[in-house]
Amino acid sequence: MNDGEISAWHFANRKPVRLRWKGGVITTLDKPTTPPPADLWIAPPLFDIQVNGYGGIDFQQDDFTTDDLLGAVEQMRQSGCARFLMTFITDEWEALKDRLRFACDLRAENPVLKTAIAGWHIEGPFLSKVPGFHGAHNPALMLEPTEKHIRELRDITGDDPLLLTISPEVPGAIEAIALAVSLGIKISLGHTDASAEIIGRAIDAGATGFTHLGNGCPRELDRHDNILWRVLDRPELTVSVIPDKIHVSPALFRLFHRVIDRNRIVYTTDAMSAAGAPPGRYKLAGMEVEVGADQIVRQPGKTNFAGSALKPMDGIFRAAQMLGVPWQDVWTRFSEIPARFMGLPNNLSVGLPANFCLLKMAGENEVAELKVIAPE
Repeated sequence: MNDGEISAWHFANRKPVRLRWKGGVITTLDKPTTPPPADLWIAPPLFDIQVNGYGGIDFQQDDFTTDDLLGAVEQMRQSGCARFLMTFITDEWEALKDRLRFACDLRAENPVLKTAIAGWHIEGPFLSKVPGFHGAHNPALMLEPTEKHIRELRDITGDDPLLLTISPEVPGAIEAIALAVSLGIKISLGHTDASAEIIGRAIDAGATGFTHLGNGCPRELDRHDNILWRVLDRPELTVSVIPDKIHVSPALFRLFHRVIDRNRIVYTTDAMSAAGAPPGRYKLAGMEVEVGADQIVRQPGKTNFAGSALKPMDGIFRAAQMLGVPWQDVWTRFSEIPARFMGLPNNLSVGLPANFCLLKMAGENEVAELKVIAPE
C-alpha cells in the first residue's frame, strides 16, 4: 500500500493524528478534521535486534529459501514486527560466513526482504567457553577474534548495519572491538563473565550494548559480584532484555527499569524457529530443542533456556503487565530505541517510509486487531 491516509490516536502523545503517505513515504502528519475511532491507535512498527528464526524457519540452517524468509517475515508482521536483525549464532566459522553471505544475497534480490531485514546480528563464536556463560552455544566452536575475522564480517555485509555480540575477556577481544567499531560495526557484550575492569576497557574500545541481560549466565551467581551488577553499574551501555516473564523474572525486570535509563533499555524476543509456531520440537543451529505450551525453549533433558518462542507483540503486553503501565509506555523500547541503537530511523515522521502499526484495542493491554502497513 504505497498511497493512503489514516486517522488514529498517536501512541506517544495520546492525541489524534492524521497520517498521509504517497509513494511509500509519509507526507503529512496533522490533526484530523474529525476524531478517529476511540479504539484505533497508530505506532511505529516493532524492531527486533535479535531474531534467530521464526514461524518454524531456523535461520541457522543452510537450506532456507527466499520463500522461507518471506514466510517468517509475514508471520513477524502479524505480530507487529516489520524490521529485524537476522541473527546467526556460534558455528564453524566457514559455515557461519557462508550462511551470512547466502542470506545477504537473498536479501539483495527481494524488495520485501530488503525492507524487513534491517541488518545482521552475529552472536558468537567469540564468546565465553565457561559453562553457564556459553548458554546454548557450543563451546567447542568458540574462537579468539582476529583482525581477519572482523574484516571478513564487514566485507560480507558491506554497508549493512551489523551488530556483533562478543565476550570481552576472550583473548584478542578488546583489539577486535576497537577494529570493529572503526569499521562501523556495533558491539554488544554478552555471554560473558568479564570483570568490571575488562568491561570498562571494552567500553573504552567502543562497545555500546549488552545482549539479553539476565541470560547467557549461570542460574546461580555470586551475590556480591556478578555480571548483572557489573553491567548495571555501567550507564553507558544500552541493554537488551527478553520481556517474556521467563528469561527475566518480573521482579528483576522491574529492577532493571529502575536502574537503567529509560532510553537505554531495548526489548528483544531472541526468537528461534518455534516463535509463532505451536509447541513441539524444533531445530536451532543443528540442536534439537523442545518447546512446551509455556513457550519455554530448552534442549531436551536440560534446564537452561535455548532462545525463546516469544512473539514480539506478546513481549509488549507482557512488559506492560510486569511494569504495571499501559502498552504505550513501553512501545518505544521495542521500536524506536533499538532502531536508534543501530543508527536507523524507525518513527512516525514526514519523509520517512510509511511503515507503521495500526492497533484496534479491546482493552488497556489487549489488542483485538493488528495490522502492519509497509511500503510495497
